[in-house]
Amino acid sequence: MRKCSFLFVLLLLSNISFGQQTQFTKELESLQHFFSIPGMTAAITQNNKLIYEQHFGYADLETKTLVNANTIFPVASITKLFTATLIMKLAAQGKLVLNDPISLYIPNSKLDKQIQIQHLLSHTSQGTIGKQFFYSVRFSLLTQIIEKATGKPFNEVMNSEILTPLKLTNTFLLKNKQQLTQAKETIATPYVLGNGVEKGFIDYGYSTSAGLVSNTKDLLQFSKALDQNSILSTASKNKLLQGIDNDLPYAFGIFKQRYLETDIFWIYGQYDCYSSLLLKVPSKKLTLVLLANNNLMSDPARLIMGDVTSSLFAMSFLKNYVLNSPQTPLLETAEEVYTNNATNTSFYRKKVLAQALANSFMARFDLKHFQTSKVLLEKTFEKHPNYLAYTDINLLHTLVFLKDVAFYKKLPPFTQFDTQIEHIGTTLLKETPNDPYLHSYMATFYDRNGNLKKAKQHYKTIVTLPNFSSNWYTKDAAQWLEEHP
Repeated sequence: MRKCSFLFVLLLLSNISFGQQTQFTKELESLQHFFSIPGMTAAITQNNKLIYEQHFGYADLETKTLVNANTIFPVASITKLFTATLIMKLAAQGKLVLNDPISLYIPNSKLDKQIQIQHLLSHTSQGTIGKQFFYSVRFSLLTQIIEKATGKPFNEVMNSEILTPLKLTNTFLLKNKQQLTQAKETIATPYVLGNGVEKGFIDYGYSTSAGLVSNTKDLLQFSKALDQNSILSTASKNKLLQGIDNDLPYAFGIFKQRYLETDIFWIYGQYDCYSSLLLKVPSKKLTLVLLANNNLMSDPARLIMGDVTSSLFAMSFLKNYVLNSPQTPLLETAEEVYTNNATNTSFYRKKVLAQALANSFMARFDLKHFQTSKVLLEKTFEKHPNYLAYTDINLLHTLVFLKDVAFYKKLPPFTQFDTQIEHIGTTLLKETPNDPYLHSYMATFYDRNGNLKKAKQHYKTIVTLPNFSSNWYTKDAAQWLEEHP
């Protein structure tokens, strides 16, 4: 009761209504069910004061242990924001320079000599260096750079410069199982969705890319330190949030985007059995933290592409707390979509496409989602026929993924959106002809249609792209080409 009264006072001071809070809770509950998430936790601060905290489901299904405020979760790539903060501190101390070539620290590297520390930090080391964003495994090279610059192991530097000064007592780099027996709090059990909800595994090991374990309290404390310039100077923090190019979707260790005239900074985490999201809206002084013990808070939304509005979790937060529009529905049935008063807004269209993306992903587990995604797309194209005006790579992914689901589930050939796929793919490839994801999607499209000649062109492009490190798309392309000489 005391906690509720405290939150009530904070709500009065922050102009956040109980209606917004209640709706957000209902929507998180519906998303938890939709994505079969065993347990998750959510917290929001405004002006760095807690205005929302809810816990959903189980940290462990077998023992019926509920998630609580202290439950810790592996946060995967949220580690990158901690790393970027550490790099900015080391730069301020004169131990490294952001435009140092990485060859100064990794002399045996076979990468292009023009690649600098700041290019690793901003995921702009692939493609045209410093000009194009492609999320890259090269971020982990910062581990060696930090160790060379300081003469100390990465974990020691992270502890001494970030975790210990901020008193983040439940945040640590997870090396092995023994650490968990020494942890102050219980780690959420990992789960994966397969033939139902199944027990998964923990990813041990760490680098500058991933490996931190934390909870909502510590993540909000870290966020507060950034806001109040207590861990970085104002100049260093502003540089971190700016990155090397205002037009790119990634700054240093964090995504950035402007949506509906609002600046949003965010970072997500995704392991095979965990997912997480930290989202900040500076103009509203709002910070959101979400943690879950399967990967379906992140994976279906294709957040790797740099658009947080593809996430239904983020859209729920934005509509309730930024747009103050709790009445706009989130998850809808195929019959309900485009029948309410909000259907003419660009936000609503984007929300429908985010749901279509989510339904297409979940169709792998239940084909009822296949039909829902299809109808959502049909109605969107009917309502907004000029789809090239609002298309993006995640819309292409949705369309191609439905085709792929039909193939693997042995449904009749699914050709309904072939015209849109070709138009969208052609348009996006004109804008970014060296995007391996685009080529992978189009190769899959032509392969499923039996046009092996065109599929081969796209797969060949993937394996011959200059200045790209090997990734899943490279391996898939090489395997396909080997099977289709």
